[in-house]
Amino acid sequence: MGMSALYGDADRSESIATIHAALDAGVTLIDTGDFYGMGHNEMLIREALGTASAGSREKALISVKFGALRDPDGGWSGYDGRPAAVRNFAAYSLQRLGTDHIDVYRIARVDPDVPIEETVGAIAELVEAGHVRHIGLSEVGAGTLRRAAAVAPISDLQIEYSLISRGIEDAILPTARELGIGVTAYGVLSRGLLSGHFGGDRKLAADDFRGMSPRFQGGNLRHNLELVERLREIAGQKGVSVAQLAIAWVLSRGEDVVPLVGARHPDRLAEALGALDVTFGGDELAAIERAVPPGSAAGERYPAAQMAHLDSEH
Repeated sequence: MGMSALYGDADRSESIATIHAALDAGVTLIDTGDFYGMGHNEMLIREALGTASAGSREKALISVKFGALRDPDGGWSGYDGRPAAVRNFAAYSLQRLGTDHIDVYRIARVDPDVPIEETVGAIAELVEAGHVRHIGLSEVGAGTLRRAAAVAPISDLQIEYSLISRGIEDAILPTARELGIGVTAYGVLSRGLLSGHFGGDRKLAADDFRGMSPRFQGGNLRHNLELVERLREIAGQKGVSVAQLAIAWVLSRGEDVVPLVGARHPDRLAEALGALDVTFGGDELAAIERAVPPGSAAGERYPAAQMAHLDSEH
């Protein structure tokens, strides 16, 4: 997402170089949304895949979120999960991506006016037609997850999960495991907050989402950066970066949890991939839990208006 929108300016050549570096390193999952820059991100991925080495390109799996409604000024107008809209969104994504199928397709947020059974049923029809390979979900609660899984096989649930966003552990993660549904965890670095590179005096661009995020505001930010400093001490003792510690913690949650990393530059990607070599002993995990216990973050993960769209929070 950050390569196309909501995190300030991004460099196109750097973005493509980062995707190439990820593929060359063995990364196989590329996650996007058709509303990231109103189609810009899908076309960027098409360009990157078209210029990647043949071997890495063939292994790439593309996960697409759909359903968000935008306006010409970049505003948000809700979500559309009607079956006709699902087919329409998919047709445009296939064209922008330049492919005959989407590997994982999911609505970004549940449309409150359309039963999830209808939305998932429409994706299942796309699977039957060969346009989609697997059905995913995003930010749904345990009850909705059960309803969706009763309609068609669900491959995975994409949802925020990090050291400071652990709400899924109460009911959502156990339900996903009961149903055999994997988790792709986004926000593992909490939009850069847990990267170890975000300073309290950093000036954000006018179009940077974090300027409106409660966790990046005033006293909340100061408190949350204090949590980061606790992690920095543990990371230093282990000889890794704060970002590597935070990503490795998500990796430690289980083989059914796959972290999504939103790197925009090859150097940040390289740092993130270093987390693959980080493992924890029981004492180390306990130290991390003491430093950042569940619920210790200040501020919600989204502004109130966006929190209202999260089925996972209701």
